[in-house]
This record gives sequence, C-alpha cells and structure tokens, in this order.
Amino acid sequence: MSAPRRPTDPSGLERYYVLTRGRSGPGGPASSLDVATLIVSRTTSAPGMQHEHEEIIRRCRDPLSVAELGAHLGLPFNILAVLLADLLEAGRVEARDPIPARDAGRGPDLALLEEVLSGLQRL
Repeated sequence: MSAPRRPTDPSGLERYYVLTRGRSGPGGPASSLDVATLIVSRTTSAPGMQHEHEEIIRRCRDPLSVAELGAHLGLPFNILAVLLADLLEAGRVEARDPIPARDAGRGPDLALLEEVLSGLQRL
C-alpha cells in the first residue's frame, strides 16, 4: 500500500492555517470589522513581515473596503480579519467606518426620505 499523498498546492486549508498561525477568528479591535469597513495604511511595510501583511499595507495606501481587499487578495473574510487584527494591533493600519458618524444617535433625515419617496411616486 502506498503512503498518503501530500497536497502540493498551498492554496487550501493548510495555507490558511499557516497564514493565521492556527487562529480561527479575529480578536480585539478587529472583532467589529465588517465587509464595508475601510482599511487605510498608517505605515510602510517592514523587513521580515509576512507577505500578506505587506500586500495589505501596499494596497491600502488609499482607503479600501474589507470586501475589496479580500477580493484582491483572494482570501475569505475570516482569514483576512485575522490578518487585519495583527496589523491593527501593531498600529500599521487603521479601520474606519464607511459612513462618518456626524450626528451619532440620529437616524436618517425623514423629511428628505419623504421627499425622495414623493418624487419617485410622481414618476
């Protein structure tokens, strides 16, 4: 009987395990990330950094959503969130809400919504 074959393609689950060092989910400040959160680099990459960390920092010179970043890197949300947690903890990236909270606690402007609805009904 032959020995079990080892996969030669590092793109499977083993790769994700290695990328995240066995962690299954983010902790700390990254636990509140969602796909619309914007990520912005605060520093440049440093020698010896993990390739994926360097790639995140390079791509996020301008704000980029977590969803866009995941698509560019070809990584599932859970894996990307773990990598972002590392960078957030180190202060290398910043997470921003996609919509600035100008008036915290206030809902949408109802008068504006009613105007839009009225205009749509007239069409």
